[in-house]
Amino acid sequence: MKKPVPGASTLAAPKPQKNWDWRAASNFIAGGAGGALLFFASISGFEPAPTRMAILFALILIGCGLTCVWFEIGRPLRALNVYRHIATSWMTREAFVALAVFATGGLAWLLVQPLLALLAGIAGLAFLYSQARILAANKGIPAWRHPRSVSLMVATGLAEGAGFLACVASMSGASISFWHALALLILIAIRALVWKGYLAGLTAEGAPEGALRVLDGIAPRLAVFGHVLPGLAVAAALAGMPGRPALMFAAGILVVAGGWFLKYTLVRRAAFTQGLAVVRLPARGGGPAGPAVKPGWKPVPGAKAG
Repeated sequence: MKKPVPGASTLAAPKPQKNWDWRAASNFIAGGAGGALLFFASISGFEPAPTRMAILFALILIGCGLTCVWFEIGRPLRALNVYRHIATSWMTREAFVALAVFATGGLAWLLVQPLLALLAGIAGLAFLYSQARILAANKGIPAWRHPRSVSLMVATGLAEGAGFLACVASMSGASISFWHALALLILIAIRALVWKGYLAGLTAEGAPEGALRVLDGIAPRLAVFGHVLPGLAVAAALAGMPGRPALMFAAGILVVAGGWFLKYTLVRRAAFTQGLAVVRLPARGGGPAGPAVKPGWKPVPGAKAG
């Protein structure tokens, strides 16, 4: 029995990308959180022991992410070629920043010197930003190339870094000040607002229906477990409820889990390709051309196919 031949609209519709698997997603998941944690560790004002713990954990996260993406390369021995395109590639810039991260971060971990820690923190922020730009540079994936994806990746990375810092402080017995807790609460709110703006922008400007369906599907869970519950836990800690370290630890874990869930979904499940479009349908003879057709995309009033 012959297999049915797919129609033209099916062949032209956006499809999930298959080039970046869970290993590539892991680099964004762990690397962004590690870069932000490195920054917050550098300005936390903690005692040397918890500061060293936070720096070491940040470097481990970044190292794990880079290792995963190294294994994802078809020919790992050619990985050094990434350093050849600094003028045009954000992957190259990420690779150079990673060298600065491990150099300054390693020295800061050994010496716990404030200036070295600050330099490592700045490198961590640069690493986070480079990763956000890597995703946005993939123009063939509408959910990635949207301008607000950069602010979304930076916002969730910062929230995750602050969440991890709260976890480290809770485990090490470091003092979690009012300002630490307030900063985490503000970053949770910022991520929630940026996520809402990203979804609204993607919907208003047009995106594959599959991508919007996936992102809309995770929105309720992300709101509850990634924003509302950790926000309430931090608010309870700020209000002076008993068990402040446990509340901050729970909030940190939820913030990190929500961010990782968001990034995995964005990189793996919502990454639909552009697909094909017909600006004008051809007409027989001298009749007028038909309307534009963009299979698999949610219609946007007044928008043209492209």
